[in-house]
Amino acid sequence: MSLKSSNKVDTNRYELVITIDEETFKKACDEAFKKNIKSLNVPGFRRGKAPKGIVEKMYGEDVFYNEAFESVYPGAIDDAAEEANVEIVDFNDVEFHLISMDKSGVEFSVKVTVKPEVEIGEYKGLKAQKPSVEPTEEDVQQEIDRLRERNSRMVSVEDRAAQNDDIVVFDFEGSIDGKPFEGGKAESYSLKLGSGQFIPGFEEQIVGHNTDDEFDVNVTFPEDYHAEELKGKEAVFKCKLHEIKMRELPEVDDEFAKDVSEFDTLDALKEDIKAKTKERKEKEADTAVESELIEALIKDFKAEIPQAMIDTKVNDNLRDFDYSLQMQGLNLQQYMQYMNLTLDQLKENYKEQSEKQVKIRLALEKVAQLENIVPTAEDVDMQYKEYADMYKMDEAKVRAAIPEKELVKDLAVKKASELIKENAKITDAPAKKDSDKKEE
Repeated sequence: MSLKSSNKVDTNRYELVITIDEETFKKACDEAFKKNIKSLNVPGFRRGKAPKGIVEKMYGEDVFYNEAFESVYPGAIDDAAEEANVEIVDFNDVEFHLISMDKSGVEFSVKVTVKPEVEIGEYKGLKAQKPSVEPTEEDVQQEIDRLRERNSRMVSVEDRAAQNDDIVVFDFEGSIDGKPFEGGKAESYSLKLGSGQFIPGFEEQIVGHNTDDEFDVNVTFPEDYHAEELKGKEAVFKCKLHEIKMRELPEVDDEFAKDVSEFDTLDALKEDIKAKTKERKEKEADTAVESELIEALIKDFKAEIPQAMIDTKVNDNLRDFDYSLQMQGLNLQQYMQYMNLTLDQLKENYKEQSEKQVKIRLALEKVAQLENIVPTAEDVDMQYKEYADMYKMDEAKVRAAIPEKELVKDLAVKKASELIKENAKITDAPAKKDSDKKEE
């Protein structure tokens, strides 16, 4: 199999003329014969025992041509594209034309959509600021507050009225023009006041009431409410408050440190929080720098990206999102029903993000090309091992699941990103004081 010619016929569109040699085509015809001989009736021969020559005389010399061609032409196109140094990105938009096909081989042409020609600006010496990684007192206090919340307990309130952040347990029944409506009734319902869980104005009218109070809550359903029959309607909810609860937080002292950690003193706990916060901030700062450098890289990006590349990325992102939903016991179909979205609307939501991801990938591939970045066999082996360890899979299965050709491309892009960072001008951003963060 070989590439006879390659010609650009339009933006991101190439015509490849491809030949399949006699030996390759004959071998494919022989395989087609072996596959089909048992289903052919040839007089004078038991089923499956007729020689290939006899079968061809009876059914025609070209009896196996089409099936043989179907088996070899995908690989022929891949080989031709690699020889032409183009990468096909839309296999649903391939224009095929058969030029000749006989026992001496096959010649055919395809018009295909390929990756675009990319132009980028300077990628060395890009500037970025690295955010401060030094923990502040506010950082430490926020973590202490989270630990207090996690180790708090709920206690009943008897000596005051309900207020924001309390948990109230109450009955309610709603009506419109004196008539109850579906979904408007519940008993012993728990609600955190100020959470915004109910429609605007509802929770605020519970504030100030005491245990055992019976009262009305008057609200108007929003015009964009999900239930069509309730949109914009005025409603009255008859409520009875059974219980008020509040979250009691533990005192912050050495005993607290012992209860929530392996440390004996509050000071030791705070030092550990500082160390872990700094480690987390280091990772976040690296990510922020990389994002800033990537933004600078694609600022001067020029290319006419085929729509198929964006559509493919949208589908990839949707598949990843579906997988994350399944981890939570849902699926994409349920999510769309809950959010009242169609598949086209959901895809539209991903379009801008996906287009940017494609642009970034193409820009990094261009850097890899300009710098002649080629991952070594050792790089490839190491990456396969990392994946195997990460997913707790046998390495052979990982290699079977991820083609080496694709892995090499990913590694080249990764190395291109590292090269940009290594050659960037990165400065430290001034550390923010706690007072500055509060103003923000």
